[in-house]
Amino acid sequence: MLRPCACARRISHRAFSTINLPTPSGLNLQTNNLLGEVQDLSTRGQVKEALSLFYTLQPPPHCNQTYATLFHACARHHCIHEGLSLHHYMVAQKPINSPDLFVTNHLINMYAKFGYLEYANQLFDEMPRRNIVSWTALISGYAQRGETENCFRLFAGMLVHYQPNEFAFASILSSCVKSDVGYGRQVHALALKMSLDACVYVANALITMYSKICNHGGVYDVSKDEAWNVFKSMEFRNLISWNSMIAGFQYRGLGAQAIHLFIQMYLDGNGFDRATLLSVLSSMGRSNDLDDNGVTKFCFQLHCLTIKTGFTLKIEVATALVKAYSDLGGDIADCYRLFSETSCHRDIVAWTGIITTFSEQDPEEALFLFRQLRQENLLPDRYTFSIVLKAYASLATERHALAVHSQVIKAGFEGDTVLANALIHAYARCGSIALSKQVFDGIEFYDVVSWNTMLKAYALYGQATEALQLFSRMDVKPDSATFVSLLCACSHAGLVEEGTQIFDSMLERYGIVPQLDHYACMVDILGRAGMIVEAEELVSRMPMEPDSVVWSALLGSCRKHGKTQLAKLAANRMKELAPEDSLGYVQMSNMYCSDGNFGEAGLVRKEMKGSRVKKEPGLSWIEIGNRVHEFSSGGRHHPERKVICSKLEELIVRLKEMGYVPDTSLSVHDVEEEHKEEQLYHHSEKLALVFAIMNEGSSNCSRTAIKIMKNIRICVDCHNFMKLASNLLHKEIFVRDSNRFHHFHDGICSCNDYW
Repeated sequence: MLRPCACARRISHRAFSTINLPTPSGLNLQTNNLLGEVQDLSTRGQVKEALSLFYTLQPPPHCNQTYATLFHACARHHCIHEGLSLHHYMVAQKPINSPDLFVTNHLINMYAKFGYLEYANQLFDEMPRRNIVSWTALISGYAQRGETENCFRLFAGMLVHYQPNEFAFASILSSCVKSDVGYGRQVHALALKMSLDACVYVANALITMYSKICNHGGVYDVSKDEAWNVFKSMEFRNLISWNSMIAGFQYRGLGAQAIHLFIQMYLDGNGFDRATLLSVLSSMGRSNDLDDNGVTKFCFQLHCLTIKTGFTLKIEVATALVKAYSDLGGDIADCYRLFSETSCHRDIVAWTGIITTFSEQDPEEALFLFRQLRQENLLPDRYTFSIVLKAYASLATERHALAVHSQVIKAGFEGDTVLANALIHAYARCGSIALSKQVFDGIEFYDVVSWNTMLKAYALYGQATEALQLFSRMDVKPDSATFVSLLCACSHAGLVEEGTQIFDSMLERYGIVPQLDHYACMVDILGRAGMIVEAEELVSRMPMEPDSVVWSALLGSCRKHGKTQLAKLAANRMKELAPEDSLGYVQMSNMYCSDGNFGEAGLVRKEMKGSRVKKEPGLSWIEIGNRVHEFSSGGRHHPERKVICSKLEELIVRLKEMGYVPDTSLSVHDVEEEHKEEQLYHHSEKLALVFAIMNEGSSNCSRTAIKIMKNIRICVDCHNFMKLASNLLHKEIFVRDSNRFHHFHDGICSCNDYW
């Protein structure tokens, strides 16, 4: 950050002087006219031209109005270098006498806006005389920097000398955060006492403050909404009033209220601006009490309105529209078409927005867009890099993440904690826990997300001991997500006692109330260990209604340990809570098949078909020669299917010689054992493994490790297959399924067959 020059820093406040300087009336006519031109240029925002003309005037004129105008222009247009140089120039011309109040107020305002609060405060402290503007300018500076305590200290000091005006009230209210709710209400009470609450500036600030500090929770109660009560009581509202209230609803996740207020605003004939549209569009994905069709229809209508009013030409609005359509599940092709229409105005924010849209639905396309962004000579910022790393985390190997990591370092973001956290996640998801740990160890300033991300990485690999050791070193206060990662790690490793202790310590030691995710993990811990009765009792004691994830954990445990009746209950609850989820149907069908009850299994499948619920197809991906190959069960769509199947049969013969016995217990149909085995042989991860073996000569397949990514959990048979294959082939095989990583090496798996 820039700092005032050394000379200016050494000069005491007495030197910041313009007293006894000649006024415009004491200057010759030519100089007076030139000073007028200087002020005109600075008022129009041509700061450099105004200063260039000002410095040419000889002898140097000392006109308070001109200095004040120039300092104001520097502050307004954020001309840091120019403002510091002008202050130094002024001091050098007249370094002895006391400062002029008018000019010093503008200096305080300029330094405050630049963020140089230390120097603004120095000027303020050394002023022989202050007025309400002096106090308000410094309060506003601290408010803009979020220094709430200094704001209230100054505000309290001002009350001894002056009654605050509406601008002082607006500044102090804007600094309030959730922890300052008491102070905020005291300021509101003072504004009421002084009858300034009716002033539009104060009322707008009150709306924003109450929207930030009041968290109603649960069902929205309009009668308890203090921001809304202020808005309703306003006799006069300007555009900022409407925008503040709409933004307040959006900030609190009250999307429906934001949309309804905008509709009222529009129907009443009130105009809107860019800020209005950004708040309303940001509310689209946060309107839980509106049906999806209603929100989508409104989004179309708002899109039409932005076209009609020309706001789609504003890149911020176009970007917000892309995000709104994406949040509503719109076709990514339509999102890209909208993005393409802004080709002449696209900035890094627009690019980041469209990459974000694709990163969740089509990661490979997101990465193509990132390369296109670089070709247009735009510099990615930290947000762009974090989204790109998220997209790479969905792919099969760490090569992509390494490439982005090198660009992060080249761009100067190596010390950025947010990007380090994203890298930890990306490397872990790509199959390299070692690189995740390397990045974590290199972080200079850890935040809670850093610790949580590393804990989650250990959980993903089933390394519960490492996770617990890391937690013991954690030097920031853990949050809710910390305990989800710890409990997941314990679940994957079968650490029942440790998991129970962690769960109990949440409230007792850390004051964190367990939520649904924590209960789901705990049910999983107990259920996996065969403690089905204890798991069921925990579900019955939950202080909130169990969600589908909790019932899913109980159902999985019941299937593993053959508790059919309880499994039926869990499956039925899952169908009620998540009717489009196939998991309940599939798990029950598998249970019946394991018991040889194919009639019941068929009925479950028939019910599933009647409910129009589709099972997610099993897919696997592997990267060969810079290209990601996809395999579905049976490999029907791969161009080399025949060769792959032939090689797979050869591998199966060799594995059977080592003791491989296909596990046909989950076969859906009551058919001959031979046909059941054929169904198992062509699971997608087996095909991916064989394809990798076939392409060992390619650039990135010559190593001893094979990494496969899978979208659903690996089945028992494929798990046994991979263990034996790792021993036969003398290779490390990594399979990332929907739940965790399995590292197969020398005939064993990192999960110790506990998954």
